[in-house]
This record gives sequence, structure tokens and C-alpha cells, in this order.
Amino acid sequence: MAHMQTTPEGVPVIVLKEGSKQSRGRDAQRNNIHAAKLIAEIIQTSLGPRGMDKMLVDSIGDITITNDGATILKEIDVQHPAAKMMVEVAKATDSEVGDGTTSSVVLAGALLEKAESLIDDEIHSVIIADGYKKASRKAIEFLNEIAIKVEPKNKEILKKIAHTSMQTKLVSLEATDLAMLAVDAVLSVMEEKNGSFKVNLDNIKIEKKTGGSISDSELVSGIILDKEIVHSGMPRRIENAQIALISEALEIKKTEFEAKLNISSPNQIKSFMEEESQLLKDMVNKIKSTNANVVLCQKGIDDIIQHYMSKEGILAVRRIKESDMSKLAKSTGGRIVGSVNDLNNTDLGSAQNVEEKRIEEDNWVFIEGCKNPKAISILIRGGSKRVIDEADRSMHDALMVVKDVIENPKIVYGGGSPEAYVALKLRDWAKSLSGREQLAVEKFADAMESIPIALARNAGMNPIDSITQLRSKQNNGERFTGVDVINGVITNFEKLGVVEPLKVKEQIIKSATETANMILRIDNVIAVSRSVPSEPPQGMPPGGGMGMY
Repeated sequence: MAHMQTTPEGVPVIVLKEGSKQSRGRDAQRNNIHAAKLIAEIIQTSLGPRGMDKMLVDSIGDITITNDGATILKEIDVQHPAAKMMVEVAKATDSEVGDGTTSSVVLAGALLEKAESLIDDEIHSVIIADGYKKASRKAIEFLNEIAIKVEPKNKEILKKIAHTSMQTKLVSLEATDLAMLAVDAVLSVMEEKNGSFKVNLDNIKIEKKTGGSISDSELVSGIILDKEIVHSGMPRRIENAQIALISEALEIKKTEFEAKLNISSPNQIKSFMEEESQLLKDMVNKIKSTNANVVLCQKGIDDIIQHYMSKEGILAVRRIKESDMSKLAKSTGGRIVGSVNDLNNTDLGSAQNVEEKRIEEDNWVFIEGCKNPKAISILIRGGSKRVIDEADRSMHDALMVVKDVIENPKIVYGGGSPEAYVALKLRDWAKSLSGREQLAVEKFADAMESIPIALARNAGMNPIDSITQLRSKQNNGERFTGVDVINGVITNFEKLGVVEPLKVKEQIIKSATETANMILRIDNVIAVSRSVPSEPPQGMPPGGGMGMY
């Protein structure tokens, strides 16, 4: 049905296309809030070390098993527009800080749920949104009060941070080993600029291969190439490697234009062939003259060149991705050259060891033992493809949280203790406010407590008893009290050593508040129909077009 109104003269005004749907006011708000709450409910059971995993099956039958909030929401094909906004929260948190995706969705859902009761009490949603915004700013101030400044290079702290991030994942049993890998990896690619540290995670290459167990994962101080050595006659291992990085193909270039050659005797053909062979041989001699014993080429390598190289004992790998070439340059200290003629021994990179290793059914080339590598690799192993994929996601989260702390060296204790503390302080602060904003701030405080409540519920603890006990301890000034889900008690997290980056907690509050406010401010949802009616109704122009008639 087209959206139609009439002017005082009784002339119909058609604004929306035939078949468009519109929901307004309270209905539109309720619908959006319910959709967002549903998303939060799906995600909620994945929160914390006792959180459950989700099995996601896509349209072609591929299975993903994960409890990473961003991954779950990416894989389930969400249709509802408000629910899609909740997916955006998770994505934003994931790309900004890497961890806390589940928490941000749970908090956004809780904020909307609490807002619903205020809307029912006839409080305008814009007032609620303003109150939430003020509360979120204040919450971040309170978080900074309990944040502890740390030394960015303190390995112990960084290890705890990575360990906490992995405790909630499928790989929690091997969390200690993987946390070590993550910390070592980030510290080796860290760069210092004007007294502060920067980390570019693109310099950490993660390779996955089934087989072995997760504890067989290793850090390689160099680069792993998922390629084989090109020729069977070449050495399979070279120590003290001098590495030439070449971006052009090692072959004779074909001319751009066509040319005809009149050959009058067979000897001329022979001399052509010899000439070509000599050119290829010269290329290899040029490489040899620089003392390079490993050649890594971005494009192809001619068969004859492969033959001469193997005679000279040079190891070569071809068709390496451009991104890997730039990582190799950072790792080995070499310079990528366009052609062999430009190659000098100053351009060579170096590594202790270049070796082809058999990993399950593939041969991969490992460039290891680079002196001061600015790009490195992590090889993740595991019993099955699903396990490895989840280990890879966990490793991404761990690398991100270590990066967060190095770049912004402040931490808070985990277990829902910062959220409980912020809730307590917000309730006190709300008393100083007047009018309806006070109610919005109180609801924000209630929503903050949804995190410790969800943690307790997932651990099989009684949520009501847990939150009551947590509140009373926080009221007594025990600001580091949280929910210890492993032992099922409310305890002091300073003793447990479970720590999280302040940056993650701040991002969770910012993302959740912005999304909740965006959904609250929507009072009209207009869905335009996709199908065009074949037969326009009587008295209407074809297509039920926009405009006034």
C-alpha cells in the first residue's frame, strides 16, 4: 500500500513508493530495542572464561566454532537494521582495540533494555540519550581513577594481559604458551618514536597448519613462506644466508613489438640459442658475484636459470606475494631490487638459516634467525582446522591487547571489577544531578553491572546473590573486587593478577553508548519495498513514483 495523505482539497499526495512500510514513534523504538536486545542475548552467554562457544554454519556448510563476539556477529547473517547496528559496535571495537567485542554488545543491549523502562515512564528518548552521553564521559573519568600506570616493556604485565585475553577462548588451556608468543612477537616489532611506542601488527605474519597440538605453535624470528624451493638440485638448507630480494622475473624479457628474422643457415639458430643461454648464465653470474646464496623472487624464474643456480649451490624461491616481500625486507635488512643488474652486495639481507621444512603434506621455506627483525612470523599448529582458526582469532586478540598496553600503558583489574566500581561511583554522582537526567545516569549504572552479572550467570553462580555481594564489597571501598568465575566466588582481583588494558574498557563504553544512543534517537523506520508492482493501481502513475500528484 502506498503511503498516501490528502490535502484539504481532497487531492491525494503520494510520497512513498507502493509497498513501502512505515513504523512510527513508540512502535519503531520498541521494535529496534527488541532486535538489539536479541543480539545481546545471543552473545551474552559467550562472555568470560566460563562463556560458551557458538557453532556457526554458513550457507555453503562451512563451520566456525568461536566465542569471539565480532566473529559470531559477522558470521550470522543479521537482517534487522537495528541488529546490524549492533554488529557495527562489535566491528568497531574489534578494529580499534581487538578485544572486548562481546562486552561492548552486552553493554549496548543492557543500555537499551534499561532505557525501555524510562520510555515507558514517558521520559523522552533524547533526554535519555543525553544522560547516557554524560554518564559515559563520567564513567571514563572514574575508570582512569582506578587505572594503574605500567612500564610498557614490562614482560610480566604484558604476559598477564595476553593471558587474560586468551582465558575466555577455546585455547585457554594453552593460554600461557600462546601469551608468551604474542608478547615476544609484539616486543620484537615495536618501534620507539619520541619517547612513545608504536606497534604495526602488519609486521607479524601468522601462518596456520593443522597437525601437532596448539602447544607446538612457535615464533620464528624471520618469515615463513608457504612456497617450495624451485629446483630439486638446490640445497635444502643454507646457513649464514646472504639473501637477494628481486621483484622482477628472472627470465629474458619478450619484446613489446613483433619482428621477423630471416635465417639463412642452421648455425644462426644455434648462435641465437647460445646467446640466450649466455644471457641467462650472466644473470646467475651477476647474482653469484654479490655472494648471494639465497634468491627470493616475486615473479617467475626461468628453467635454465634454475639449472645454473642449482649448479652454483644457490637456493631460490619464486612467486612470493608482494606483502611477503616487504616483510622479508624488514626482517632480513635487505633491499628489494627491480632487476639483477641493480643488485649489489649492500642490497643483500641476511639470516642465520634458510631451510625447507616439511609441515604435514607441504614443504615450506623458513627464513630464520634474523639479527634484528622488524617483521616476524608466528606458526600456529593444532589438532583440526576449527581449532587452528579459533587459535588464530585468539592470537589476534592477544596481539591487539599487548599493543594497546604498549601504546597506552595503563591497566585495570578484570572480572567485572572496573564495571562494578564505575556503577557505584555513577550512582553517587547521579544524586548531584537534577531532573530526568538523574534517572538516565542511574540506568547507565545498572547497565554497567550487566557485565559482572553475565559473568556470574555464565559460571553457574546466582546472579542476584553475586551482584549483591559485589555491591556491598565495593561500597566498603574494596575497589578491585570482581567475579572470580573459575572458583565461583566474589574476590579481590589484585591478588589474582587478572588484568586488562584501560584502552579496551574505555572503547567498550564509548562504542556501546554511541550505538545505544543512535538506536534510541530513531522514531521512524521507513522500509522501501524492493518489488515494483507490475500493474499500477487505478488512478496512479506507473511505479507509484515519489512526488506529488
